[in-house]
Amino acid sequence: MYTLGEFIIENRDRFLYSTEELLRLFSSIKLAAKAINKEVNKAGLTEKIIGSSGITNIQGENQQKLDDFAHRVFIESFKSRNVVCGIASEESKDFIVIVEKGEKENPKYIVLIDPLDGSSNIDVNVSIGTIFSVYIRRTPIPMDLTIEDFLQKGNKQILAGYIIYGSSTILVYTTGNGVHGFTLDPSIGTFYLSHPNLRFPEIERIYSINEGNYAKFPNGIKKFIKYCQEKKENRPYTARYIGSLVGDFHRNMIQGGIYIYPKTEHSPEGKLRLLYECNPMAFLTEQAGGKASDGKKRILDIKPLNLHQRTPFICGPVRMVSKLEEFMDR
Repeated sequence: MYTLGEFIIENRDRFLYSTEELLRLFSSIKLAAKAINKEVNKAGLTEKIIGSSGITNIQGENQQKLDDFAHRVFIESFKSRNVVCGIASEESKDFIVIVEKGEKENPKYIVLIDPLDGSSNIDVNVSIGTIFSVYIRRTPIPMDLTIEDFLQKGNKQILAGYIIYGSSTILVYTTGNGVHGFTLDPSIGTFYLSHPNLRFPEIERIYSINEGNYAKFPNGIKKFIKYCQEKKENRPYTARYIGSLVGDFHRNMIQGGIYIYPKTEHSPEGKLRLLYECNPMAFLTEQAGGKASDGKKRILDIKPLNLHQRTPFICGPVRMVSKLEEFMDR
């Protein structure tokens, strides 16, 4: 059984960039993931990491204590490996420069991260996760980083993935050559290959959407929900919704289903963040044989205009997403 490091070395020819740098990137990600996993597993025993921090973040949301902890852990972990020149986090208003102009070594990698997706679920012991995305900087070395280094289309990603903290801790990633999952053995702190070559099943079982907002959805979404509920062919589909993007996505990729977070009357631009959530999940979706859309166009082709841009998001098997797009066009 391959460890994550062994798997990367064995498949080094599939990554266009430095294998050593990829290993160092994952070293940072693994270190932070294990620290967060440790705290998550103690959530019921201490008040230090559960509940609100009392701070409203840049998204206008109440920041959870674990959000802040995860943000700080990932920043420090990437700083310690000297492989990243800049980070943009869902928890920070502006991007963070890791390596200053003029320093001896100047890495070329940019990381965008949602340190803790679904963190409000920590209080009720429901799956949460981390989402990460990596690009090559656009500004020539040794010039200072600019906002344009971070505002790249999703089709420029060289690495994307997530960690899900649930009944087990699993790291799933792609470098553009398929999707692979690794489960943490907590007894020795090592990630082992457990889900090679993940693909969306051809069978369509599940639709995932917060139907409590039904009255606020566009007509096309309402029609698609009715389609999912019809007793025809292989329908009705089963409704499953966790409220954690990582949790819903992971289940749907394994069992077969569509994830939908549309715009609403109160969120006309959508709710999920393009850079921190939608682009990395769209990259994974396509590499797993699926399709990711905002309801009309491909997510990975959207040009970001700001760090915290939001968008409607639909991902899943190609046929299910295409069917939803048909309803949006009617």
